[in-house]
Amino acid sequence: MRQMQKVILLLLLISSCKQETSTSKTPTATTLSTIFEEYYQFKDRINPIEATKGGNFEYNDYIANYISDTYQKELVEEYTSFLNRLNELDESKLSKPDQLSMNVMKWDCEMKLKGLQSPIVVVTSPMYNLPSFELMPLTQIQSLHLYVAQLGAGGSVHPFNTVKDYEDWLKRIDDYMVFLDTSISMMKEGMTKNIVLPSVLTQKTIDQLEEFISKPISDHLFYRPIQSMPEGIDSKQRNRLAQEYAKMITNKLRPKYAKLKRFLVEEYLPACRATAGFEALPKGKETYDYLIKLHTTTNLTADQIHELGKEEVKRILVEMEAAKNKIGFKGNIKAFFEFIRKSPEQMPFKEPQEVIDNFIRIKEKINEKFDQVFELQPKASFVVRRTEAFREASASAEYVPGTKDASRPGIFYVPIPDIAKYNKFSDEALFLHEAIPGHHYQLSLQQENKELPKFLHPESMGVFVEGWALYAESLGKELGLYEDPIQYFGMLSMEMHRAIRLVVDTGMHSKGWTREQAIQYSLDNEAASKESIIAEIERYMATPGQALSYKMGQIKIRELRTEAEMKLGKNFDVREFHNQVLNSGSLPLVLLEQKIENWIETQR
Repeated sequence: MRQMQKVILLLLLISSCKQETSTSKTPTATTLSTIFEEYYQFKDRINPIEATKGGNFEYNDYIANYISDTYQKELVEEYTSFLNRLNELDESKLSKPDQLSMNVMKWDCEMKLKGLQSPIVVVTSPMYNLPSFELMPLTQIQSLHLYVAQLGAGGSVHPFNTVKDYEDWLKRIDDYMVFLDTSISMMKEGMTKNIVLPSVLTQKTIDQLEEFISKPISDHLFYRPIQSMPEGIDSKQRNRLAQEYAKMITNKLRPKYAKLKRFLVEEYLPACRATAGFEALPKGKETYDYLIKLHTTTNLTADQIHELGKEEVKRILVEMEAAKNKIGFKGNIKAFFEFIRKSPEQMPFKEPQEVIDNFIRIKEKINEKFDQVFELQPKASFVVRRTEAFREASASAEYVPGTKDASRPGIFYVPIPDIAKYNKFSDEALFLHEAIPGHHYQLSLQQENKELPKFLHPESMGVFVEGWALYAESLGKELGLYEDPIQYFGMLSMEMHRAIRLVVDTGMHSKGWTREQAIQYSLDNEAASKESIIAEIERYMATPGQALSYKMGQIKIRELRTEAEMKLGKNFDVREFHNQVLNSGSLPLVLLEQKIENWIETQR
């Protein structure tokens, strides 16, 4: 009996020790975990489309009117409250991973608050968690009216599998109608304050709207889910939903888009500006300074980034010259750009599906060496899909993550506005950037990582996400690609494209550059077609600062790898380095630098 008591006491002691171990981080860590969970729920609630994208369908019948005063007031209150709660915690009582996650959350709250209080109000859009402007909410790219159309066509983030899914979308359309009315009101206010878009961007937006006004029901983008309805939905429900979707298009969408188009043509376009950059707007310089910090997570000025960009352009031009000579081209680099732009060998495709098939072949090729460079493998798959016709003229290639549980794959969108002019010279680098080991690989690992707080699962810190994807392009030779010297030149061209962004984005938004100056600078230093360069320059005009994130992130990741290689020598393991970069979610660069330098010291 006494022996049994000893056993029981021993078991109780072991149980107590386990509890102490599991709760050794309490009360501080337990409080932090609660804050993390509440922050995750808050983020899903304020951005319901992002919640849907991540697999949380609780808000599938809702679209946030994120430019409304009520919405923004709530954001200010919530971000302030979360910051106050974090600042009350004793960071020294937290584990290193918890400290890192807490500092990421602090950064997010602080930067979002500054945006909401900036001279030109910056608020997070449901469009891939990107910033938008309260008084300039609709642009020709990365704008909610484009995202809603993408979702409404089916096959994207919003599911169309059940009757409830279809009904949820109708409710979302009602919210979207309110958003469009608010957009018109906000743009009218912007007109009174001289905070308006460049006229060339507004004209592109006007051109996009005609698709939704004039198309017959049977060909309408928003009617496609009815035409691809799952077999499990019975005929009675099919007929009802078909009628409701037809009414939605006829009675809501078309009239609202017609109203929006009239406003843009008759009132807004005449008030738009001829200038390209934010510097021309009232308090535009101060807002652009904020956007630089938001998108780069650094304290660098526009002038410093502009000069860094010019240095990178010069460096890459030297590498391009060497690659051109290796290919055997006799003319100068500008002549080679023109040769690449017009080369029939680089434009061999006759059908859009051939472009898709080429990317699938690239995927199969890198599979052979992938395990030599990377250790982790996400569960999620992805598909390559052509960008929808209504937006591909102004679109870049992009990746949309799948759901957390991998039930819906990620989507790598490729714009093919004219198959006869589709140039494949940089397709290997493009695949590495958008798919593997770029966006699909990094973002899938991030949202499948159960060690991370859930608020760190979605795509968030652009400088990390885009910096990683640009770094991924440089891994082509390690992964068995770039055997074709033209494809290697294509990789240099992609890197040059991002270096040029540092120059033209800061040029337009802080140095008074015109749209035409930025276009010419790009034409002089890269091989992309004039049409694609124009679309890109206009993208930077609409989304100031965002284009800086790619090169700034890549430079830092490459610097950290070089530092690790030098300090660790033969003990450097590229697979473990990649694990360390990727296993804490998207980080501001200063936090990533601290983490990797600490890891290097532990390895030494």
